Amino acid sequence: MTEAGGVLLSGEDFEARLRQIGAERYHNLHRFHHRLHSGQCSFTEVQAWALNRYYYQAMIPIKDATVLTRMSEVEDRREWRKRIEDHDGLQPGDGGIERWLKLTDSLGFSRPYVISTQGILPGTRFAVEAYVEFCRSRSLLEAIASSLTELFSPTIISERVAGMLAHYDFVSRETLAYFSQRPVQAKRDSDFALNYVKTHAKTRAEQNLVLAALEFKCSVLWTQLDALWGAYVDGAVPPGAWVAGQGSDKEQAA
Repeated sequence: MTEAGGVLLSGEDFEARLRQIGAERYHNLHRFHHRLHSGQCSFTEVQAWALNRYYYQAMIPIKDATVLTRMSEVEDRREWRKRIEDHDGLQPGDGGIERWLKLTDSLGFSRPYVISTQGILPGTRFAVEAYVEFCRSRSLLEAIASSLTELFSPTIISERVAGMLAHYDFVSRETLAYFSQRPVQAKRDSDFALNYVKTHAKTRAEQNLVLAALEFKCSVLWTQLDALWGAYVDGAVPPGAWVAGQGSDKEQAA
């Protein structure tokens, strides 16, 4: 937890506190990710992960659009809208969402089923929508701060890609293409966000809001993996959520 008030942290100490949050709370530490990267997940568990993660990916540009509308500086808007372009693409067949759909394609899902989100876990939906609402209703400073999990994403991406390619014969570099561009994009985005919060958090109270926003975002990511573990590792799939065999192209054709 962050302190209420106190002495303004130096830029160096403030950044160190942010990075400490990632070291302690980022979801690379979650047991589901250890299971995924080490090859212990079943095909069904990988399917469930990709299906549920789609909702997060699809809602990111919507979240970013809400942030964009609140930016008064043209330079900030120009920089932030790159995030939307990264996910939506500049033309049909381009962008991060399209690349994620190629992953779910390769795992046997029909696109209409994935895009409908009808099979995602309640925990996934609640966590993602809480994040979008956070960025809509909290201050611009807090909304930008919540994106700082991107400081830590290059490490988890390298672990994920290397581990999945080593352990699962049903994935390839092509089907994992979403991750090929993310490290560069995440570095650009986190550089902007880090500079923004260090510049605009002018009091210790504002710095504390930034720290709390990053903690919240880490919890959003962690909660999604908790939901996956409970449903597909422990086997407590909630009513209405996807079960193996649903949402396939074969099922749709039938």
